[in-house]
Amino acid sequence: MLLTLAGCGTTPPRTGTTTSPSTASSASPAALPNWNSQALGDTLQGLQQSCRTLQKKPSWSGVCREAGTLPASDADAVRRFFENRFTAWKLQDGGRDSGLITGYYEPLLNGSRTRSERTPWPVYGVPRDLVSVDVPMSQRNRGTLRAKQAGPNRLTLAANGNIEINPADFAADPRGIRLKGRLSGSRLVPYFTRGQINQGSIAGSAPVIAWVEDPVELFFLQVQGSGRIQLDDGSFLHVGFADQNGYPYQSIGKWLVDKGEMTLSDASMQGIKDWLARNPQRRDELLSVNQSYIFFKPLSGDDGGPVGALGVPLTGGYSIAVDPRYIPLGAPIYLATTWPHSTEPLVRLVHAQDTGSAIKGALRADLFWGYGTEAGMYAGRMKQQGSMWLLLPKGLTPTSAL
Repeated sequence: MLLTLAGCGTTPPRTGTTTSPSTASSASPAALPNWNSQALGDTLQGLQQSCRTLQKKPSWSGVCREAGTLPASDADAVRRFFENRFTAWKLQDGGRDSGLITGYYEPLLNGSRTRSERTPWPVYGVPRDLVSVDVPMSQRNRGTLRAKQAGPNRLTLAANGNIEINPADFAADPRGIRLKGRLSGSRLVPYFTRGQINQGSIAGSAPVIAWVEDPVELFFLQVQGSGRIQLDDGSFLHVGFADQNGYPYQSIGKWLVDKGEMTLSDASMQGIKDWLARNPQRRDELLSVNQSYIFFKPLSGDDGGPVGALGVPLTGGYSIAVDPRYIPLGAPIYLATTWPHSTEPLVRLVHAQDTGSAIKGALRADLFWGYGTEAGMYAGRMKQQGSMWLLLPKGLTPTSAL
């Protein structure tokens, strides 16, 4: 799975253009495979969470009002609601009608509020010197640009600005227009890489939220985008995505496969941890392959799931990360795939509530499995093929929904 998984869970939607999903046909949800065997009451909570945001849109307001009155215990009423209120659109990508489905989860780390020999690894908040600027793709190849200060840690392009930017210096990311860097004199330069950060380059400029025991578990906390840290007194600190250093995600699993260090079938989260246990002297080399670095913020102390890109808590087993250029955030998605390392069907109505830097294309999704060891086991092994149907309120089309 780590060939493709990237920091899902709490990353904000990318700034950029949207692309209409390719849809083959529309139908009633009642015509979907295995529809009548679905326990739709289990998915109602996910829709009600999405409606906290969607209810502000006229095309969703009526649907959301009705969803709020439905009892999850009345499965027949929930089924009729989806059949009467929604149209299902099968998603395609070119000539394909299935794509890669992976998984993510909330990990648990051991840590402390204070640094010690047991907990020497910092969980960083957003550095004070991290600066961002939006540079449209049309201006990426125009040589040196000028910008001016637009607010704390924020620049805006301006012909008379006193800060120079050369977009060619920054890692290319076709999905977004935002560059991240730091000021060096009157010039914006790329921010520090993972390797540089791990060597202490931001020790004086970034707050430390907590200290943890294991750098490998900290790496995977960044891959997932959120998690929980059990502190010395037994309490839990919930942390989530706050910002990122501006580099695109690079799969360490793919790097290991390309180097002949493991086979594709072994390139799971557990497989990578096993490789690191056998090769501890190469830990820094491997982790630095992924130059992307996630900065965190403390989350509220409730027991809800992490907050996804839609701005609502995720529901274990019923929330997915998608590419928002193709799939509107908040929409229900009928997912037909298989359980990890299995041919047993996994078919359920889930909800597009999150994004991730490796989630690209109309048929790409990352299923949120929830919190803890069992969730991590499923997420770490999931690398399945699946088909998806986009459910939209009647009268709304995939193009108009974006």
